[in-house]
Amino acid sequence: MPKVTHPSTHPPLPPTTEDERVQWLRLLRSRRVGPRTFHRLIAEHGSAAAALDALPEVARAAGVPDYRACPAGVAEAELRAGAAAGARLLTCAEPAYPAALRDLTDAPPVLWIMGDPAIFARPAIALVGARNASSLGLRMARSLAAELAGQGRVIVSGLARGIDTAAHRASLEHGTIAAMAGGVDVIYPAENAGLSGDILRRGLRLSEHPPGLVPQARHFPARNRLISGLASAVVVVEAAAKSGSLITARSALDQGREVMAVPGHPIDARAAGCNMLIRDGATLVRSAADVIEALPRQSAPHQADMPLAPATTGTGAAPPPPGDDTPPSRTLRDTAALHRQILSRLGPSPLAEDQLIRDLASPAQAVTPALVALELDGRITRHPGGLVSLAS
Repeated sequence: MPKVTHPSTHPPLPPTTEDERVQWLRLLRSRRVGPRTFHRLIAEHGSAAAALDALPEVARAAGVPDYRACPAGVAEAELRAGAAAGARLLTCAEPAYPAALRDLTDAPPVLWIMGDPAIFARPAIALVGARNASSLGLRMARSLAAELAGQGRVIVSGLARGIDTAAHRASLEHGTIAAMAGGVDVIYPAENAGLSGDILRRGLRLSEHPPGLVPQARHFPARNRLISGLASAVVVVEAAAKSGSLITARSALDQGREVMAVPGHPIDARAAGCNMLIRDGATLVRSAADVIEALPRQSAPHQADMPLAPATTGTGAAPPPPGDDTPPSRTLRDTAALHRQILSRLGPSPLAEDQLIRDLASPAQAVTPALVALELDGRITRHPGGLVSLAS
């Protein structure tokens, strides 16, 4: 199985000519080439041009005959569209690329940005939550964003309705970053067109997708990892039990970021996700002071590292009572650690799920839900015959 080389281990040379930028985009936009595959190919072959030459043979070895890389015309059209939109192409090899994202194993090889990249140098906190937020939730988001921004933090969010919009508006004066699921020039929802223009004057918009791309549902989980990746902490203000905000929280844990949540009333469905996060160890947030207080505590064990019950096994989870087949409770950190172990064991070649479970030496009732969560996040792909692989 090819070894996945972290992009920062052997940083590629930045493309300095138009032809080199076209080659980078051709490689990245080629079928079955995602961020991880891109970084591995660059590490193995030294340049995008060499990787493109090798790509048909790599695909053939993986069982994909007659493979053709992305045509040069497609990449050239993307560059023209970016220029027409007033956007800048920023590669992961350039100094202006956000350092927080460069450390990710699935760091986007390129970002289209609009605004001032100097904002990447400032500490950032992500604020996310429900689109159909309550009045109290919106007020809380505005209060947190304004106070945190006033204390020098850049507020990162996704430019969606509800909590995202409130967070961006409240932090405009001090700078805010909008990570977008579609093209950096495609405003979604359209009602935020005015806000998106204001962000350019005091902040930045970014996307890993080509300009002009209309966002689809499958783009949002990948966008959420950028929101969490840019920040040192993710604060969830309101979220249902199954929501994109919880995907952002899971991404934050996988990336080693802090996860915090604002509690809500137990019978309010919009608070169910936040209450679940707090139950599982996320830091409870009542004000910006709680967020600031939680961030410097690097030497002390974080709440989410602690088991939910006093008696633990060697894995950090409390054993079930005798005769109880219920899987043990897992903390947020336990779940994130299992996700990392699964992803480290998988590659582009499919592996039998039962073999993966044996390799992990973990109970099937713990691994199976983790695989489902990773599949929903777009991190792994299931194949016929009980096989799984990393998503390209």
